[in-house]
Amino acid sequence: MSDSTPAGTETPVLDVWCELQCPDCRSALDDVRALRARYGDRLELRLRHFPLEKHKHAFAAAQAAEEALEQGKGWEYVGAVLERVADLDRGGEDLLVEVARELGLDAEEFDTALIDGRHILIVDADQAEGKAIGVTGTPTYVIGGERLDGGKSQEGLRERIEEIADRLLAAGA
Repeated sequence: MSDSTPAGTETPVLDVWCELQCPDCRSALDDVRALRARYGDRLELRLRHFPLEKHKHAFAAAQAAEEALEQGKGWEYVGAVLERVADLDRGGEDLLVEVARELGLDAEEFDTALIDGRHILIVDADQAEGKAIGVTGTPTYVIGGERLDGGKSQEGLRERIEEIADRLLAAGA
């Protein structure tokens, strides 16, 4: 944010701790889309990575999502991979590159990024921060200093996020 931004107009941030091989994160995608539609630019949605050890392609998928973000289609890529979460176990890194190609991204650059590990530090940092604040599974949301665990239940979660976002937006107005 620039220094010229008036005090009190900071955009609330919703951190979405996600893992791209997680079926619950696929379900949560509808909530993320609904929140984006409702708030637009008034709420910043940030993808945070929390790859789980039980999913062998989750770490590579997180790196691929960072490459997609760098190429300008981060959330679009995340959505496309989550829509094919059942195929990721079998398809692995080949599927990640295939999804990039389907979205018109530079698939060769994706392949190179997965080989050279240029996004590993970002994924590691997200995972370390998640552990530090008590994230144990995905999806988990953090907004206004409150952590909401969507891995246990999605029931009522979007409504709770909306309550917090509305409160933060009203306080900043």
